[in-house]
Amino acid sequence: MTLDEIARELNLSKSTVSRALSGKGRIGSATRERVIAFARESGRIREEKKPERVHTGNIGVVLPADVYTTGNPYFQGCLLGVCETASMMDFNILLTTSTANDISNIRAMVEEKKVDGIILTRSLEDDKAVQYLTGIHFPVGLTGLSDREEVLEVDIDNEGAAEQLTTLLIGQGYQRFALVVEDLSYQVNRSRYEGFCKALLKNGLSREKQFFHTVSLNMELLDSLIHNILNRRVECIICGDDVVCTRIMARLQADGYRIPRDVAIASLYNSSNLGCFTPAVTAVNVSAAQVGNMIGKQLIQYILGQAYESRVMMDFEILLRKSTDPVRREGR
Repeated sequence: MTLDEIARELNLSKSTVSRALSGKGRIGSATRERVIAFARESGRIREEKKPERVHTGNIGVVLPADVYTTGNPYFQGCLLGVCETASMMDFNILLTTSTANDISNIRAMVEEKKVDGIILTRSLEDDKAVQYLTGIHFPVGLTGLSDREEVLEVDIDNEGAAEQLTTLLIGQGYQRFALVVEDLSYQVNRSRYEGFCKALLKNGLSREKQFFHTVSLNMELLDSLIHNILNRRVECIICGDDVVCTRIMARLQADGYRIPRDVAIASLYNSSNLGCFTPAVTAVNVSAAQVGNMIGKQLIQYILGQAYESRVMMDFEILLRKSTDPVRREGR
């Protein structure tokens, strides 16, 4: 009997029947029990037996391998948040790293039965780790978004934050922008780019007149990038995150540029570094520790068979600071 036939017999949607039989997704317990009872009585669908797992009391947390070179504070904060929740819920944390093309450390954790679930802290396009973990139905949480229904997600509305910040800057009189992100294979940067473009469209600004760049954090390339941005008479640089912003801001000030008179600057992610500049940098502020708290809580509750939320969106705020104060620019 197909899912369509069961759905017709019970007057339910096909997707509801699928969620009931798979045990994945949000569905009421009464509906789930009704579908499973029908499948058992008909004798034409058997429940798939999942392999038994030994409870280890451990959660694996996967950081990007480049975190040790970039020193990105988001991942540190997120990890601390996961650790805090895990400790409160009597779980331990095993830490590892991965890259887009190398998930061998994740495979080892799973195949050697070292952990009960995995938390991925970076969401990638064509994510091999997500594909592997969902393919074997292993509990997985992600600080980001995924198209896989099995994945528990905790994220910030990065698209909405980028749109809101860009709209505020347009309202302050800025019309020529440079958006600088590190890598568009990161889902978070794609979301920020989409939000930036939405703000331009809603406010009647041509996207073709803006400057968009993906950047390596190599200092020689950074000098060339800043030179190109200023030659294009950009009024405001919007950085994809605090790491990119810190390096561009430091370079601008080292070269004697006046912020925001020569060029304004803002970041789509805040960190303590950005408040220490003079002037302090306008930024989107979120709590990485709270993101870690939340994904740790949802995954552990899922593992323990307790109530959980499969998708949670965290709040953000815009910190308007002196780096984007409206000023009259000479010759513009």
